Amino acid sequence: MTAPAEKHADSRWDTLADVSLPGGASIDVDGFSLRVRAHPLRKRFALTVEPDATLTLHTPPGRTAEEAEDFVRAHRRWLVTKLGERERTRSLHPAKQLADGEVFRYLGRTYRLAISDGPSEDGRVRLMAGRLVMGEHLAEHPPAGRAALVDWYARVGRAWAVNRFQPWAARMAVAEPELEVRDLRDRWGSYRPDARGGGPGLMALGWPLFQLPMHLVDYVIAHELAHVRVPDHGDAFWRLLGLALPEYAARRAELDEVGRRMWMGDLH
Repeated sequence: MTAPAEKHADSRWDTLADVSLPGGASIDVDGFSLRVRAHPLRKRFALTVEPDATLTLHTPPGRTAEEAEDFVRAHRRWLVTKLGERERTRSLHPAKQLADGEVFRYLGRTYRLAISDGPSEDGRVRLMAGRLVMGEHLAEHPPAGRAALVDWYARVGRAWAVNRFQPWAARMAVAEPELEVRDLRDRWGSYRPDARGGGPGLMALGWPLFQLPMHLVDYVIAHELAHVRVPDHGDAFWRLLGLALPEYAARRAELDEVGRRMWMGDLH
């Protein structure tokens, strides 16, 4: 290990462990800005690219800024590659407003929100004449308006999806599970086998899924149906899915790209 250089109060040679800035130390190296985290037991430098694309340099105590900069420069190509990968998969989920003209998607098509000042019999959002109609009382209370939109996606999404099971299940010779549509956080779908082993199990689909084009919703349905027979993602799973959907890899890649741009419920 290189011994730390002598410290000077106003010098770039100050040890990183002694740098104190709000939120932690940081350094800039050739256009890269990195947060510094000193670990008492660490023996070597390390770099991580966080989910939000921020960079973290992990350092042993007492190492100098020059040593850190040399390490970062030596790994510049790795950083560029990893940042590029992170950017290609970074979440771009937009936030929406509950206002006239706001755009929402359903099965790949766009519909504008219309705020109605008329009475609403049941407080639900409805698709009418090519517009999503929401009562004014819901738009004025964002949590209630969001809940009504999520309820709409769940209701119409389930009614559409339940009729898509049969052809995919037939191709894989699996039983059709029960279906529910709900909030799955960051997942598009899930499958849970019947605990008693006598039923077809339960498939859950996330309500944001129904913003996507139909062929991507079909991919998620086929993916989860394959889990009726194969619980993991091993070779047997992908072979089974490939029998029903030979182009599954292309659809999975498209889902990764298009899906990160979908609305996940955030409001302005």
